Amino acid sequence: MKFGADGRLYAINPEAGFFGVAPGTSDHSNKNAMESIKENTIFTNCALTKDGDIWWEGIGYDAPGEVIDWHGKPWVQDKGNKEQQPAAHPNARFTAPAKQCPAIASEWEDPKGVPIDAFLFGGRRPNTVPLVHQSKSWNHGVFLGSIVGSEITAAALDLKAGTIRRDPFAMLPFCGYNMGDYFQHWINIGKRTTADKLPKIFYVNWFRKDADGKFIWPGYGENSRVLAWIFDRCDNKDNAVETAIGFMPKDGAINTTGLDVTPEAMKGILSVDTEGWKKEIADIAANHYPKFGDKLPKELMEELKGLEARLG
Repeated sequence: MKFGADGRLYAINPEAGFFGVAPGTSDHSNKNAMESIKENTIFTNCALTKDGDIWWEGIGYDAPGEVIDWHGKPWVQDKGNKEQQPAAHPNARFTAPAKQCPAIASEWEDPKGVPIDAFLFGGRRPNTVPLVHQSKSWNHGVFLGSIVGSEITAAALDLKAGTIRRDPFAMLPFCGYNMGDYFQHWINIGKRTTADKLPKIFYVNWFRKDADGKFIWPGYGENSRVLAWIFDRCDNKDNAVETAIGFMPKDGAINTTGLDVTPEAMKGILSVDTEGWKKEIADIAANHYPKFGDKLPKELMEELKGLEARLG
């Protein structure tokens, strides 16, 4: 990413292709991915059919008779056996040239890049974090990026169920220097142009659950409904209300026509969970921010204190 002469932030895509998890990918869950991998694609640890094609669990149709599983052994789908080992490894992958994606922008290889209107952060959170909210300012957006996390459910990581694994900016495995300096870099970016030219920052959470542990929001292609609200925000449309945690959709601002989601459920995933956020603040203050020591930008502590004050 770099600034253009107009003071806006522009970005190029340095990747030549897509690298994705195969199991669960289907025409229903990701139509464009399926179109992208029809040819010139490398598959790893998928099942192999007799005619040399590939198959995986969740592809959208049953295995065509006997296949060779990822161990290299014959495998026949037993639809009544929930304990049957999968034919494809759960982390089986595909990689394909990006140019094969039917939805890719025509400018994707333009060295000038494309202007960036918004940044979206997200984590897998069954509660507290709403479906979508927008930062109140640039520094508040950096704060949101700094606290990104997902709830741990696997005991193999030796963490108690419900523990939040923080992954700031989704960059923890990739950042080669102190994360506090990384935060400061983004604070400094906000000083290089005027506020109206900076990208808007949003936090999304597709994974809220109800009392029965079922996902409330349908996800997948229906996420475009939330993106439509975000696009409108980028066009400065009056479709949001200001809350203690940021800007959130007005009643009815997200189109739910045709969705099997009740108005009460929508209200639940688009409201401020005050007590949940107070616990979030306590966890950040006690367990997350202390990791960065004196490298933590003072602006982020100010944002944390500001959030605490707004929540009362």
